[in-house]
Amino acid sequence: MGKLHDYLGKMRFRLALLALLATTLSAFGQSQYTLTGTVTESGTGLPVVGASVFIENTSFGTVTDFDGNYSFTASLESGSHSLSFSSLGFSSQKIAIDAGGNLTITTDAVLAEDLLSLDEVVVTGTGAGANKRALGNAISSVKSEDLVDNGATQIDQAIAGKITGALVQQNSGDPAGGISIRLRGPSTISGNSDPLYIVDGIIISNSSNELVDLGGNTQNRLADINPNDIEKIEIIKGAAAAAIYGSRASNGVVQIFTKQGRSGEPKFSFMTNTRINELRKEIDYNTVPLAWTAPTDRSDLNTVAADRYNLQDEIFESGFGVENYLSMTGGTEKTSYYLSASHLSNDGIVKNTNFKRYGFKANLTQQAFDWLKVTGGFNYVRSVSKDVPNGGINNAYGAITGFVFSDNSVNPAPDESGVYPVTSLLVPRTNPAEAVARFDFGQKTNRFITSVALDANFTDNLSAKYTLGMDYYNQSATAYIPINNTSPNADGYARRSDLNSFQYNSDLNLTYKADITDAIASTSTVGGSWQYEERDRVGINATGLPPVVETATGGSILEQGETRSQISYWGAFFQQSFSFNDKIYVNGAVRMDGASTFGEDERNQLYFKASGSYVVSDEDFWKSTFGGAFNLFKLRASWGQAGNLTALGAFDRFSVYNPDALTGSVSLIPSTAQGNEDLKPERQDEIEIGFDAGLLNSRLGIEFSYYKQKVTDLLLPRVLAPSSGFGSRFENVGNLENTGVEILLRGAPIKTQDFSWDVTATFSKNKNEVTNVAGGGRLALAGSFSTNYVIEGEPLGVFYRQFYARNEDGSIALDADGYPYRGTTEDGESSKVLGDPNPDWFGSFINEFSYKNFGLRVQFDAVQGYDVFNWNRRLLDNVIFGGGAQVGQELLGNLPKGYGSAQANIFEEFVEDGSFVKLREVALSYDFKPKWECIDNVKISLVGRNLISWDDYSGWDPEVSAAGQSNGVRGFDFATVPIPRTYQLGFNVSF
Repeated sequence: MGKLHDYLGKMRFRLALLALLATTLSAFGQSQYTLTGTVTESGTGLPVVGASVFIENTSFGTVTDFDGNYSFTASLESGSHSLSFSSLGFSSQKIAIDAGGNLTITTDAVLAEDLLSLDEVVVTGTGAGANKRALGNAISSVKSEDLVDNGATQIDQAIAGKITGALVQQNSGDPAGGISIRLRGPSTISGNSDPLYIVDGIIISNSSNELVDLGGNTQNRLADINPNDIEKIEIIKGAAAAAIYGSRASNGVVQIFTKQGRSGEPKFSFMTNTRINELRKEIDYNTVPLAWTAPTDRSDLNTVAADRYNLQDEIFESGFGVENYLSMTGGTEKTSYYLSASHLSNDGIVKNTNFKRYGFKANLTQQAFDWLKVTGGFNYVRSVSKDVPNGGINNAYGAITGFVFSDNSVNPAPDESGVYPVTSLLVPRTNPAEAVARFDFGQKTNRFITSVALDANFTDNLSAKYTLGMDYYNQSATAYIPINNTSPNADGYARRSDLNSFQYNSDLNLTYKADITDAIASTSTVGGSWQYEERDRVGINATGLPPVVETATGGSILEQGETRSQISYWGAFFQQSFSFNDKIYVNGAVRMDGASTFGEDERNQLYFKASGSYVVSDEDFWKSTFGGAFNLFKLRASWGQAGNLTALGAFDRFSVYNPDALTGSVSLIPSTAQGNEDLKPERQDEIEIGFDAGLLNSRLGIEFSYYKQKVTDLLLPRVLAPSSGFGSRFENVGNLENTGVEILLRGAPIKTQDFSWDVTATFSKNKNEVTNVAGGGRLALAGSFSTNYVIEGEPLGVFYRQFYARNEDGSIALDADGYPYRGTTEDGESSKVLGDPNPDWFGSFINEFSYKNFGLRVQFDAVQGYDVFNWNRRLLDNVIFGGGAQVGQELLGNLPKGYGSAQANIFEEFVEDGSFVKLREVALSYDFKPKWECIDNVKISLVGRNLISWDDYSGWDPEVSAAGQSNGVRGFDFATVPIPRTYQLGFNVSF
């Protein structure tokens, strides 16, 4: 920490020195001008709402209101100035204005639609924005209006289907169920493939912390961020684009920009909505009014009459939710602010589950001097969830876990004394009705995200940006199962676990821009960063609880533990860019990164990038030849390197000794994992080529990208000889590749003053292959019951288990008694690859219609060529449990008794096609301006989310995965909460 304080002290001194050198700027000879006007859309004449209007090289500007009007004051020297107009989705425009004797300047602008947003200014990690047309790689953007009014409560939910190359999967249907985002496929095996998340320049945590066992599902902390606070999101997918972030960006970067203040009178926005969440479909179950007298005896075919109960009714119900959001923005020409407060309460479809989020956010911008702008941000969030455990990877007390093991001929209701019957007759599992009624699991999170940024323009050429940010949260979780229950913990169970997470980053970037000649412009950027994170975690488990006692300290302690970790990251980079006639752009960068998780000889690594783009359509020969059809055509190519640090913990390079008690004395026992101080970060190299094209006067836009990633030095556990005294050791012994294409189509088939129709289609295809595993062997992935594997020559996480013996014609072979049995390969192996949870391709199709004040948005998402292992059916269809539909077929004599039991050990049976097309979003809205002058706009919306799924999957939902945000264990459906169907009614008023 002493080094950090010295670093910050030197940083403050340098900034003060730079400020002193810049005080020569003068403000003499200025007059106060009022600038007004209207911004409209080309072709329709409709107002452009929220367009940015500012005077170049000054801090003066504003945004347009709901009628496209703008007005602001500015202190200007007399003479010519440039007024800039821009809005996401439109081409930017600059208009020269003359500051003379007339102190009121009226300027109207007409913006043409830019379907590919090539005029958009994006941030690429250097602190300075870059025009998208100058980039050699694809960067995707999501506007604020696409993140709200869609039934989603989390940012990662909201961007599903809106970005090429981003596979967004909701792993659980719980109200704050975890979500995985994979940009261009998995890039690690032992680590995680989550992208790096940055909010207003601050690296934030999106950890998935399983403080109590909910069956594999965990919240990820992006659930704390309110989508209503977001201005836009930029997604950097490739290593070439992300290389500037170095060792933490091999999985891509998600940059989140929150709403900032706008000068002018205070403006308020209030939003409220109510929603209903419901189970989209029920799965088939045993409805036959018979039961076996001896379920485990195949030869005993005697039955008795029995009642059958739909245990899904004991678990699921419709949940209700409400959300309120209030924001205020305003300011002067020097100071602007944005304030918001919010509350969300959302019930789940599992009884007695809920997620609540309370938030307060403030952004303040101060133009301290003509050359210095200061921005401060503060965000406090409190998240509270009431949970019911489900899944069963580690523990067996979940509600849906009890459902798949239960004999549904047993009435699950409690008796007159409130005692619940045992419904799982052969193995100890929970009565699902008791789990939702009596178990008490919950989590609470208090989080602070705060930042300060200084933007300095010392001269027309030299600028600097310094950012200091912090992300801190405390997450506390409790679990309580009362005594005298039907779970394996009949004498009660309690757990308490707490996590404190703190991280900050300090970044300084200097940029120098110069025109070398009239045709060549140069931009040079140098920067450095220091990042630090620490995590402290404690936990305690107990059983044998006294009556009514809910705390772990009141029972017999089974386990207690404490962990601490601290990691430091540091880096520096240099980037050089050139533009030629604003048509050809080249860029190169080098970055050195270091991390304390690696040994001294390997902790500092270099990463390089290079890219280029050529706007061919700006050439005269193109305009005269193809300009009538292709008004825009840009070629781009890039290459870059990035690293991954997530596979290695803070102290994993060391051999660890665990404390224990031996014959009553304190002792240390070595871990089975041997340390290795020669480890180095996993490294990714990627090439990307593509083009952007605008046709028919930009009525149709096409964005195409091809990429190839090679990931080397993967960290994998290598099995050691017993003579070493250890079981395994992490080594850099693996490689994998991702190859794919991404296509984005945007069209505006109809654009009139009263009616418009916009279409967006995305297509993404990624082929993943593990090209090298130490020794050429197989590695079972934890959390899958040895079902998902790493196998050389196969995609990551394929299903590898037992399969059917088959006849020569391919039909399933049966033994003499009519039962299927396992097969063997030609090599005598009893297992083989059965399926792949990585999709062949995924995409979306979005239609947006507007007619006068009405709007309609319809979004379909598709995931194809995707396998799911249905562990639920493996248990439900087994006669020894009795709850599945196939058991009913055995009772009716349509299948031999015990047929499902024979299938249970043939895993091929339960690998199903999980391909689906979902009606992800439908939103109908109506905007109007009331007669009252105090109200600017009112919007009423009716939204449906996850309304229909077209699939052949026999389970509840093919999209979920019991292993949560696991990197390799995908498509694993075991007692997982399905994603609900949601209806939402919203009301928004601006004044």
